[in-house]
Amino acid sequence: MFNSFKKHGQSILGSMDPERSLAVDVFRGLTITLMILVNNPGSWSYVYWPLAHAEWHGWTPTDLVFPFFIFIVGMALSFKKVTKEESQLTLVLEAFNRGAKLFLIGLAIALFYYDFLNPAYDWWQEKFFTIRVMGVLQRIGLVFFFSATLIYFSRPRGIVLWMIGLLIFYSGLMIFMPYQLPDGSVAMGLWEKGNNFAASIDHFILGRDHVYAGGNQPFSYDPEGLLTTLPSISSCLAGYLTGLYLKADSEAAKKVKTLFYAGIVLTMAAYGLSLYIPINKALWTPSYVVLTTGLALATLASLIYILDMKKARLWSAPFIVFGANALLFYVFSMIFARILVIIPFKGRELQEVYYTDYLAPIFGNYAASLVFALLFLCFSYGLFYLLYKRQIFWKV
Repeated sequence: MFNSFKKHGQSILGSMDPERSLAVDVFRGLTITLMILVNNPGSWSYVYWPLAHAEWHGWTPTDLVFPFFIFIVGMALSFKKVTKEESQLTLVLEAFNRGAKLFLIGLAIALFYYDFLNPAYDWWQEKFFTIRVMGVLQRIGLVFFFSATLIYFSRPRGIVLWMIGLLIFYSGLMIFMPYQLPDGSVAMGLWEKGNNFAASIDHFILGRDHVYAGGNQPFSYDPEGLLTTLPSISSCLAGYLTGLYLKADSEAAKKVKTLFYAGIVLTMAAYGLSLYIPINKALWTPSYVVLTTGLALATLASLIYILDMKKARLWSAPFIVFGANALLFYVFSMIFARILVIIPFKGRELQEVYYTDYLAPIFGNYAASLVFALLFLCFSYGLFYLLYKRQIFWKV
């Protein structure tokens, strides 16, 4: 069995373009794999704490996944080859086109659902007229467009200023901008769940029917909301600057040390900053940006050390497959997960039957929920390996 895995892994590694960064590709693959793993438990009632988001302030390993992916989007922008014939306007229009496609795909996924078990289900009212406007792909689309635009019109020093400036501007709004509560009173400077300036923006602009936490009081809000998109742009710009550094001519050992130590310093700085501004994923606070950027740098440095310096590469093969089609993998996982809860079986959702009747009695509730997610990944791997083998890659 090991020999088969070794042969399989070697064939994947051997097919890679030698000019590509293996560490970056594996980083992307690891991140999207973890994203799919945490998004697809057998039951949301039984999830081990590392695979669940922090309830509000603080963080878990799951809270690193999305900012890592945003960080990688920035790295991809640094590797984009721009010809002299392409004007800034052309590049911005291209970025807008790609960002808009991502946003529309996110909306399409939000609409992909039907409750066949409910004869009175009204899709137009339950989904179309109450569509969640923001979401993961919608945020990526917005971040990609605005980050690309800033990059095409700025030099690296300017990008640093934009990155820091966005965090300061966002913090200023959250701390000093007053907002009115439903009871008529005025609040300012809060970081509470559903009671902060960002939540008030989501509540009044998007509305309760079009956000993730529509039933929250005093304000509905979305963890991928409008105002909180601003600091997530800084996460993307941090990835861009990291990509520029990786492209610079220097020894791998030096890059590993620089990235790792920078990651440690930023992580420590994040905890210092958290004394004033809490670490919070839903609000994408500046301390959260600094923390996740620091941990992303440390993770990337570790991968460069393991893969490029120590040449321990065989284990990374599956993540290369998933990373090569990261966007398609995410879209597929969302659609496939919806299909599993849409299809009725024995008067219940297919996923519920499979988890409750087959997995839970064998493994127990929590372990069965994790086993379901792992089986989801294994099934997905078979499909995406076939795409990888045929060199079929989907890009917007």
